[in-house]
Formats: sequence, C-alpha cells, structure tokens
Amino acid sequence: MQFGAVTVVPVNGHGPEDVVVDAAGRVYTGVDDGRILRVSPDGKRIDLLGDTGGRPLGLELYGDDELLICDARAGLLTMPLAGGPITTLATSGAGLDFVFCNNAAVTADGTIYFTDSSRRFGIDRWRDDLIEQTAGGRLLRRTPDGEITLVADGLQFANGVAVPPDESFVAVAETGACRITRIRLQGSRAGERDLLIDDLPGLPDNIATGSDGLIWIALASPMVSALRMARRLPAPARAAIRALPTALQPAPKREVGVLGVAADGRVEHELRGEIPGFHLLVGVREHGGRLWFGSLEEHAIACTER
Repeated sequence: MQFGAVTVVPVNGHGPEDVVVDAAGRVYTGVDDGRILRVSPDGKRIDLLGDTGGRPLGLELYGDDELLICDARAGLLTMPLAGGPITTLATSGAGLDFVFCNNAAVTADGTIYFTDSSRRFGIDRWRDDLIEQTAGGRLLRRTPDGEITLVADGLQFANGVAVPPDESFVAVAETGACRITRIRLQGSRAGERDLLIDDLPGLPDNIATGSDGLIWIALASPMVSALRMARRLPAPARAAIRALPTALQPAPKREVGVLGVAADGRVEHELRGEIPGFHLLVGVREHGGRLWFGSLEEHAIACTER
C-alpha cells in the first residue's frame, strides 16, 4: 500500500533521526549537532530542551518525567522531559566501550534494552559496516540497579529495539541482514533466539512498539543492488569501495517504507513508496492512530493523518 497524505514538519536542525511522543502528543527528537528538541502536536512550536554534546539517535520515554537518549558518541543518557542537565548512564558495558550506541526499549520496571551497532565503525562510518558485514553488533540490557549484561552478540548492524506489551521477548533490527531478530524473555524458552520476521523488503532501522501494540519497523531504503554486489567482493575490493568519497559509494534510494508487525510476526500494515520532500525514513512511532517519522538526512520530521 502506498503512503497517503503525509505532512512534513520542518525542524531547526539536520537529521532528526528518531521520534517519541508523550501523553500530550508532543514529539521529541534529536538532531546531529547534539540538540534535543520538543515539537508541539501541530508542529508550530519547537522548544530546545538540551544538548548532549554528541549525536543523539534513539529516544524513549523513561519513567514519568525523563527522556532516555541513545547517543552514538556519548553513550546511554537521560534528561528531564521538561529540559535540563544530561545524565550519563553508561559509556561501556559487558566488557567493551560503546562504539555506536543506537536505539533502545524500556520495560515497565525500568529495564533498558539497547544496541551498540558495531565493534569497528562509529556513526560517521555506518556505510562501512553495511559493506563489510562485520556482525559486530550487540544487544545489551541495563537493569534498574545499573548492571549491564550482554543479551545477544554477532548481530549484523544492530539497530532498532522494541518490546511487545506483554514483554515476552525483545526484538532487535539487524539492518545488515534485513531481518528482525527475537530473543525470548519469559518461560521455558527464555534466552532463545529466533526471527520475528525475515527477508524484509528494505533495510530496517529504528523499531518501536506503538499504542496499538504492534511493532512498527522503519525501512530506510530498499536493498541497494550495488551494496549487495559490494558485499560479495574480496576484502581488498571492499576496502577500496569504503575509501571512495561518499557520493561514489552505494547509496540509499528515495523509496521508504514502514511495517506494523504483530507479536507473532504477521504483517498487519505495510506502507511503501516515495514521500515528497522526505527520504531516509529511519524512525517510526505510532501514537493514537498517527504515524510519526524521523529522518537521517532531512531538516524535518513527518506525520500521517489520523
């Protein structure tokens, strides 16, 4: 199904990568100069809440009055929803410093599941990891007492994270493999790892559980043929491609998509196509029957009609 009417909402910053919506309908996002912004429901007011000093990516509501921030450079952070000082929760975990803290989900008791996308490449070299397929991504868990443990390793560019309403599993997007991996959290199968959905029609990025109970998946671009070909080349050839100027490397397409997936992996909703004035859709959040989108490259967020 094609996208219907989508409203593009300008923000005063580049790359509002993720979006999260509070109970009042206000939208929070982070831009590439480190600022955290709050956008009014009608898009007419933008408030500056703080500055991480890094590159904020995934955002989540944390408790009643805080915002959780995955910052690709500064680590796992929090700040008051009303704005104020940044608190660092962690810059390392499970024996390694974070290289690329990316996205998170929070359970009812305050446990945080979050990704460190790559062992080798930080955010400025995200294309390199997709070319090399390093399988160095990690999914980590931080308990309310501050302990951080490894949940899953060997992920192909670990990206978005979501937990369903019953908290029976945690899902993590593997961008480099076009799939959503599931790790069971409850019952006799706790700790088992399988697939929620495989062979996605594009590159998955951020994922989030909506107010409708579905796991929403942002598809930043269809798989790029040049990227698929580059992965098959010998290591020296892949290194040569990575050394090229960005404009000459495999590049995402203008087409984007989102999927709404049930806890058993059934696709309940699918939207695909081009959105005028909006591309590289990497964040999606369903709230009250409306979809909000973030972008890695635009100076805007976007939303569907109710």
